[in-house]
Amino acid sequence: VQLQASGGGSVQAGGSLRLSCLASGCTFSTYGEGWFRQAPGKEREFVAAIISWSGGSTHYADSVKGRFTISRDNAKNTVYLQMDNLKPEDTAVYYCARARAYTEVPVTQPRAYDYWGQGTLVTVSS
Repeated sequence: VQLQASGGGSVQAGGSLRLSCLASGCTFSTYGEGWFRQAPGKEREFVAAIISWSGGSTHYADSVKGRFTISRDNAKNTVYLQMDNLKPEDTAVYYCARARAYTEVPVTQPRAYDYWGQGTLVTVSS
């Protein structure tokens, strides 16, 4: 299984970016997928998740609710993270990950995930 994240870049505050995570070696639609981020000097934190075994339910960190949207294109085996109204505090390396099927670990926890992409850098300037 390989996950390839892309779409990062540099934007000004208030701008938008869309991250993509392409999966190979597995069928995304049967798992859950999540996005995490890690800013310099900080721990990796949960951003959003979409869970197939709960009817495609979505989950968001409070800090991104109303600004970020996670979605999935099963035909392309790709998960997206649409990020709008970006803020400087959103600056981080963003990672996509595949959740273990039917995991009982909360999807907000990194240990709920078994495969991770390489990360893509998002920089938001004020």
